[in-house]
Amino acid sequence: MDSISLSQLTAQIQETLRQEFNRPVWIRAEISECRENNGHCYLELIEKESNSDVIIAKSRATIWANTYRMLKPYFEGSTGQALRSGMSVLVMVMVDFSGQYGFNLIIRDIDPTFTIGEMAARRMEIIRQLEADGVIDMNKQIAFPPLPQRLAIISSSTAAGYDDFCNQLRSYSFAFYTKLFPAVMQGEQAEQSIIKALEKIYSYVDFFDAVLIIRGGGATTDLTCFDSYNLALNCAQFPLPIIAGIGHTRDVSVLDMVAHTSVKTPTAAAEFLVNLMAEEENNVNGIVENIQKLIKNRIENENQQMDLIRYKIKQAVKADVIKRNYQHDKYKIRLKNRVFNLIQSQQNQLRLLENKITIHSPVYLLKHGYTITLVNGKRVTSITDISIGDKIKTFVADGTFDSEVKNTSK
Repeated sequence: MDSISLSQLTAQIQETLRQEFNRPVWIRAEISECRENNGHCYLELIEKESNSDVIIAKSRATIWANTYRMLKPYFEGSTGQALRSGMSVLVMVMVDFSGQYGFNLIIRDIDPTFTIGEMAARRMEIIRQLEADGVIDMNKQIAFPPLPQRLAIISSSTAAGYDDFCNQLRSYSFAFYTKLFPAVMQGEQAEQSIIKALEKIYSYVDFFDAVLIIRGGGATTDLTCFDSYNLALNCAQFPLPIIAGIGHTRDVSVLDMVAHTSVKTPTAAAEFLVNLMAEEENNVNGIVENIQKLIKNRIENENQQMDLIRYKIKQAVKADVIKRNYQHDKYKIRLKNRVFNLIQSQQNQLRLLENKITIHSPVYLLKHGYTITLVNGKRVTSITDISIGDKIKTFVADGTFDSEVKNTSK
């Protein structure tokens, strides 16, 4: 049986590949692994079936340091992303085969526009899915509290952005309570780390007014996690309003789209909260000022009413005094008239009585020719009052005379 050694076989494969692939080839692939070492970049490239996670091709790939020094800033500057697992790339490769190390692809160039297109397509797919799920605006529809003082913060405790946020809040006189829920804010672990932090906050959901997801001070190329469907889905459906301040200066992430409020930086997030508090303070001050004005106006109106009432009482008392004086004068005149009339009546009565008395007075009678006769000191009014021989005294107007009864007749 004819046979060859392994080295002969690998040498033939190497020669065949060198002849067939003697110039660079552009290939499309997905990065499944990516690591840097000593300035070199080592990757594993894969291809999956359409609409499936089944891997149908896999290969190692290497970007040597002399090439990586140029490709890395070029790619990251164009895409805003670092090479990472899960990323689709279009790379120019040289096929390399070694009997000792096996098959390998040497990457000579990379087309960032392809990756940008793939990222944009994937991002649009995530957005369409969130819209189809009916959740993309769900967090935005939550009423934002007028005084958001109790804040749950998702960030890295060592991040400069977290310190900037806290310092900005402390520079104002408003009282804020902040609780940090630490999370990884960049790289492959960031998505699940942030979701776990949200789950912890959910356990205390009634205690907080809002959630802040802030990031700053890290690499601007490690923002891919914020274009995650799972993270966006969790944030969109969270029962508290979410403020995103993850340091985007160029693009809007999917997280920015589903968050209640999106700002550029952690400092801007703090300023947003401070402005809300200041606005509410102004509203309260305005209300207090209006209340003070209303109270002042009410007091002035009441004082005017009191002055009017006092004036009316004074006028009423004055009018009553005048009326009573008038009544008193009227009654006085009436009484005077009545007394006068009574006196006149009594005087008339006295005159009548006087006339009667005068008419019946003995003196009056005597002056008019009448006489008064007494017998034994008693007036004689009848012939029967005297007897023959009685001594009688007769009074006339200008004197008296005595006589004796000699005879009587009827």
